[in-house]
Amino acid sequence: MSADEEARITRSLNSPKRESGGRSAVTRRSLFLGAFLASPVARCLGSLTPVTPANNRAQSALQLRERAALIQSKRPIVASTANGDETALPGWIGCYAKGLPQNEFGEVVPAAYRSLLAAIESGKHLEFERIPLGAGRKLVNPQAAFAFHLEGADPHCFAIPPAPSIRSQQMAMEMSELYWQALCRDVPFSDYESSPLIRQAAAHLGVTPRNIFRAQLKGVVEGPYISQFLLRPIPYGSGHIEQRYRVPLPGSDFISEFSEWTQIQSGMPPWRQVPYDTTQRFLRTGRDLAECVHYDFPYQVYLNTALILLNTGPGTILNANPFKSLSNPYRKSNVEEGFVTFGATEVTDWLARVTTAALKAAWCQKWMVHRRVRPEALGGLIHLTRTGARSYPIGSALLESPAVAATFAHNGTYLFPQVYPEGCPLHPSYPAAHATVSGACSVILKAFFNEEMLVPGSVISSPDGLSLLPCQDYSPTVGAEVNKLAFNIAFARNWAGVHYRSDDLAGLRLGEDVAISILQDLVCTYTEDFAGFSFTRLDGTKVYITPQAEVLG
Repeated sequence: MSADEEARITRSLNSPKRESGGRSAVTRRSLFLGAFLASPVARCLGSLTPVTPANNRAQSALQLRERAALIQSKRPIVASTANGDETALPGWIGCYAKGLPQNEFGEVVPAAYRSLLAAIESGKHLEFERIPLGAGRKLVNPQAAFAFHLEGADPHCFAIPPAPSIRSQQMAMEMSELYWQALCRDVPFSDYESSPLIRQAAAHLGVTPRNIFRAQLKGVVEGPYISQFLLRPIPYGSGHIEQRYRVPLPGSDFISEFSEWTQIQSGMPPWRQVPYDTTQRFLRTGRDLAECVHYDFPYQVYLNTALILLNTGPGTILNANPFKSLSNPYRKSNVEEGFVTFGATEVTDWLARVTTAALKAAWCQKWMVHRRVRPEALGGLIHLTRTGARSYPIGSALLESPAVAATFAHNGTYLFPQVYPEGCPLHPSYPAAHATVSGACSVILKAFFNEEMLVPGSVISSPDGLSLLPCQDYSPTVGAEVNKLAFNIAFARNWAGVHYRSDDLAGLRLGEDVAISILQDLVCTYTEDFAGFSFTRLDGTKVYITPQAEVLG
């Protein structure tokens, strides 16, 4: 865009329009989150001149696109900062290197890691094709880190905090939590307050059995561990899908032997298979939850949730229209109802749209900035150090963690056992992709549905997962259960052993930011008398994204 074109668009943003009848039209001012995210209030990109025979529709559409592009182009490309482990520690031991050539200790071959860095520095396809691989499995889409996105902010405009160093106290607690989760994978959530193992883990982590493996996010601590949206039947066409899942048999862990660990780390495909229960069950343990996100497509559970919320009326989860939020333009209409806009078509479409954008932002952080080591690789460093085979700069709080000691007593090694035979995916750990998608999709669900509406008739899975039992004295709001769902799906990957807590929290926040930036563009596309989107973030912050600010012309 030339300087003259930008000046023309800027003038049009700042000058009042005149409607055909001579009355001054309302102008629209823009106020975004961040460099735009500092404020919870976001406003539209500017007003459009009404479409009339004298004002071509195509010109109005162009004007809207130009304004959206100009405003988003004002966002700075954020200079993100990594935790320093890549340069401060020897042999890139604190960095992601799975799938690259490695020595007998699982340490990456220096030339291979330098090739990865050179490709990331150049961003060129040819350089990525020159990266040497280890035992055959391919890296997952590092070039997506460079992709553009034409709705909302550019993926490179977002930032997340540095991940904890492997030498830090925070990492010691996060990795200890993961070891405890591995030990507790088969304890039913309904039995937490009576389980001696859970009490032992809670005492070490400084929490209560009631709150262990949760987060201080709005709606996550209250009620059962599993969200209602992972338990209730999913309307699908003219039928329903009961949410019973194929789950692994208890105790079926992988990569707890050193020979298997080195082979999987080098990128060898798994040769062992998950032994599945022959009976499908409702989700009732951490292992079940981990398997729920093993083969899912990125926004699957959020599409399911939208279908549940859309199926309203007598005998369904809600007995009133969940779209009747205060800002919905059809809330009091006697003539119209939403469908293409403010209805089922739009909400299900937008869940997919924010997913791709969120993943592009996550991949930028994963590959271009942080390149954080995965838990299964860190487990190898712990094992080698504890057995005296190598000496790595890992804090004593982690090496001497009671969770690590309990794992050795259970498995005979200090390796961190995995739920999936293949272990972690072949892309870096920070931020978590499932968490980033969860944050983005939670924004869409809460922006469209009435998050204050109550979800009656709550249920909980029985300890054997064969039935759903009534959960007395718990009537959460839609917003609270969407939040719990977002955390469940993010943390499910921790139950599998492939992510840390900070991966989830950073990813959830990043996904929210991406979705908010997209709503800032799309809020201007309506012709209804629309007050704007409003919803509550996972941290409890209220967000308003309005289509206009009235100013006398």
